[in-house]
Amino acid sequence: MDKELLAMLVCPLCQGKLKYDREHGELKCHFDGLAYPIRDDIPVMLEEEARVMDVDEKLKSSPGRMPNQPGAGNSLS
Repeated sequence: MDKELLAMLVCPLCQGKLKYDREHGELKCHFDGLAYPIRDDIPVMLEEEARVMDVDEKLKSSPGRMPNQPGAGNSLS
């Protein structure tokens, strides 16, 4: 994956940063819990093509927030 392209891409839903998972060939949005596939070196940035990450996977790599903290994307706050 081209580093310059990765730096420009954001989640199409929340406009947040994406994390490149080289091992699985995906771009992950931990805020929305979606993993966008990369096919033939082309990111497929369509919600209907994204895989929903399980809770453990989403929390394992989230950027330092606990699920119930303000700004963590929950509707309880």
